[in-house]
Amino acid sequence: ALKRGAKLIVVDPRQAGLARRADQWLRVRPGTDGALALGIAHVMIERGWYDEAFVRDWTNGTLLVRDDNGRLLRESDVSPAGNEQNYLYWDQATAGPAAYDPARGAIGGDAALFGAFSVATARGPVSCRPVFQLMAELCRTHGPEHIETQCGVAADAVAQAAEMLWRARPTAYYVWSGVEQHTNATQAARAIGLLHALTGSFDGPGGNVLFSGVPAANVTGNELMSPELKAQSLGLSSRPLGPAVGEYTSTDDLYRAITEGQPYGVRGLVVFGANLLMAHADGRRGRKALAALDFYVHADLFMNPTAELADIVLPVATPFETEALNIGFEVSAAAQAHVQLRKRLVEPQGEARSDVQIVFDLACRMGLGEHFWNGDIDAAYRHQLAPSGLTLEALREAPGGLALPLETKYRKFANRKNGVVKGFATPSRKIEFYSETFLAHGYDPLPGFEEPLVSPRSRPDLAERFPLILTCAKDTLFCETQHRALPSLRRRARDPQIDLHPDTAAERKIAAGDWVRLVTPEGSVRARARFDKSLDPGVVCGQHGWWQACAEIDAPGYDPFSSDGANHNMIISHAAADPISGSVPHRAYMCDIKPLA
Repeated sequence: ALKRGAKLIVVDPRQAGLARRADQWLRVRPGTDGALALGIAHVMIERGWYDEAFVRDWTNGTLLVRDDNGRLLRESDVSPAGNEQNYLYWDQATAGPAAYDPARGAIGGDAALFGAFSVATARGPVSCRPVFQLMAELCRTHGPEHIETQCGVAADAVAQAAEMLWRARPTAYYVWSGVEQHTNATQAARAIGLLHALTGSFDGPGGNVLFSGVPAANVTGNELMSPELKAQSLGLSSRPLGPAVGEYTSTDDLYRAITEGQPYGVRGLVVFGANLLMAHADGRRGRKALAALDFYVHADLFMNPTAELADIVLPVATPFETEALNIGFEVSAAAQAHVQLRKRLVEPQGEARSDVQIVFDLACRMGLGEHFWNGDIDAAYRHQLAPSGLTLEALREAPGGLALPLETKYRKFANRKNGVVKGFATPSRKIEFYSETFLAHGYDPLPGFEEPLVSPRSRPDLAERFPLILTCAKDTLFCETQHRALPSLRRRARDPQIDLHPDTAAERKIAAGDWVRLVTPEGSVRARARFDKSLDPGVVCGQHGWWQACAEIDAPGYDPFSSDGANHNMIISHAAADPISGSVPHRAYMCDIKPLA
């Protein structure tokens, strides 16, 4: 894409990977991505660099917010006969409020985006402002000069990024765990998404497109969980908009349920291929929790520190030993239209079974076979494939897979059915700069920025002892906590490393390659110092996942629960987490680096 003239902006504390080829690399202070997004948005709004038609029609920027209670003004506020479902906006043509019906869709060009208005309601006049006015006021508090101090990104670079986003449209954006592992992760993700909304590129050519998918039957079984049972999901009561909404939970909530019985006791657990004690925070706490279970089953390819606590370890077959179905590969329109039944290449070793076979066999033993096609995996695949028109026989004859002639359709949010606009999955059917759902649960309805909860700025009481910011990044040689036992890979990265600026090392009398101790308020581990001039001197970058030995090259293993080990996540705590999502600050924590004798 770069060779064809695309522009690339990379936001990262390190100049790694694509950052070295970017038109702009913004070296953000870890945990301040949301503030940076608001700063760029400020420049775009101030200079008119936004798609005004898209903002009017497909965001809730025109809807009026009451200054007295923060709620969106509704038609029923103005007239007892008004519809509670209809919102109000300010019609500039009539100089008065007008109703917006979410089912109707777009409002039109006469709706005000800026200003302050007094609206007569059944209880008297109420001052109101459009959502976009409030968004602009929020962004104004994050001007380029403020961003330079707050995020460490130069003011002129913020302005240049804003102009590049506007001039180089259409734009697409990509984020992953670098943004998600912070105490302000939810609002940061909102701020970045809403920055993208200003360009009007969503689901359009060159933007973030929702590709058409191969029709397939839903086999998740969500309908089997009753509303009463779903209401008991771990974490739902404390974070009503968090992962429990999607029927997930966090290890923090799991560990609390096991050890404290809150909100109820969890006595058994089945884990498939997850090395929780190495991949998640609070490893020592996790070890106590898993050890306290009445019964723990772990299914995996090999033993690891988490599996060692299990009562029973079930051997899992590798992908080369199993047949498996995949419908759509997500990475492109063509890949998403591709269906493959992967062939088994060799027979499973020993008693190993695939994950699917283990699940189906367990279900049948527990009397739940009727929900799992009585253990017949082929029957399950046939059911899943039925809407596509593809058969197992056809897929087995074409081991490379088959593609369906799917058409990529754009701006699907504008489609109408029986006069009702599809819109977005929000109460207003629009992209929401201002969320009443957040407001109702006590959260900021705008994507406001909050300083990371464990940083030298938010914790001045700890700043003298822990003056550095610890972030982390995966070593591209390995997959999470796996593969350090493979000689071909381990030879290229023999020891765990911590990246730091040479000046930071010099202040501590540390030379490149020295063993050092990485210290946080939760404890310490060790690693070898590696210099990276691209880092801010106040930032260091570690790696998680180190525990395996590699006997073939005499490379040591590391005790995952000892301060002489290298378990990076053992010294990250669940105590400070995003109040909305429960995300743990793996990417922005307080620390110091000390020479290791």
